[in-house]
Amino acid sequence: MNIKTKIGVSCVLIAKRNFLREEKIKIEGVSLQEFFGVNNEKFKTLKRAFPRLKITSRGNVITAKGGDLDINLFNDTCESMTEFLRRYGQLSLSNLESMLDGHEPSNVDIPKVDEDVIVYGRNGKPIVARTKNQRKLIEIVKENDIVFSVGPAGTGKTYTAVAMAVRALKNKVVRKIILTRPAVEAGENLGFLPGDLKDKIDPYLRPLYDALDDMFPPDKLKYYMENRVIEIAPLAYMRGRTLNNSFIIMDEAQNSTSLQLKMLLTRIGPTAKCIITGDVTQVDLPRNQRSGLLHTVNLLSDIKGIGILKLDTEDVMRHKLVKHIILAFEKESKQKLAKDKEFNKEKSKHQKDAEAAQENLVSTTS
Repeated sequence: MNIKTKIGVSCVLIAKRNFLREEKIKIEGVSLQEFFGVNNEKFKTLKRAFPRLKITSRGNVITAKGGDLDINLFNDTCESMTEFLRRYGQLSLSNLESMLDGHEPSNVDIPKVDEDVIVYGRNGKPIVARTKNQRKLIEIVKENDIVFSVGPAGTGKTYTAVAMAVRALKNKVVRKIILTRPAVEAGENLGFLPGDLKDKIDPYLRPLYDALDDMFPPDKLKYYMENRVIEIAPLAYMRGRTLNNSFIIMDEAQNSTSLQLKMLLTRIGPTAKCIITGDVTQVDLPRNQRSGLLHTVNLLSDIKGIGILKLDTEDVMRHKLVKHIILAFEKESKQKLAKDKEFNKEKSKHQKDAEAAQENLVSTTS
């Protein structure tokens, strides 16, 4: 081989190398077992479909090396698989083979989806409506733009509402999620809290973070929070805003006054939805303030477009004893109410008797 030939071959090799590319694809928000398959069966099928690529995986990161055209096609396929899993929670081998044959994900054989699944959360975990009233809440939210969900602790009011908000965001029905609650201490005086504003208010908003942790991978949730796609703020910070293209959830509404509820409800824009949750048996407001939740529910109950759902102890999904604890407190509350009613009745009777005696005394002396 002469020098010119060697130079020509070297140029071709260099040109080929310049067209090669390495791409790292991170698989997030779905079950890795569902994506890769049992014994990596789906991953092996995926590799066979792209013989010109060198494909390896480590954890949730797939590395592909090869030409631009093949890399782009492989990237699109992985994205389609991920989107399919996020939507349906499962991807069979036949589904994958149909995709690789060139079918659009919407045209492949769709697996049967549980009607009670609200959204697929972290690692493909299905978030489901577990009680009759939780399923009813989903239907009411579909039909109304503002919904009041009132009931005792542990009935899934907040969790179900957050799941519906996440579904709306994933389906691009809304552009952002706004979660709010009054910053009211539960019967305790916590005093000075260290840190910046976020550090001071986060303890009050922890239940909302807990629900979101179940529905997004940590890095995805962090991205949404930093870019204000998901916003968590105290109720006082809603004043003066117009909340549009948003799914708004107000939690612990029993700890707000009628004026505070009015303030939030009048912030809602034309393309927003709002769920207000609360438990009227757990009011933590100071004695000189009155909860406005029941008053607002009764005031707005006849307005079209506003839905109201009342949950009960049958919807409690926590420890089996929680239901009995709630019933015991309800029984005590009813007995106290009956005693107060009887006391007021006796008091009123004695007051009337005293007034009558006074009148008789006046008429006798005159």
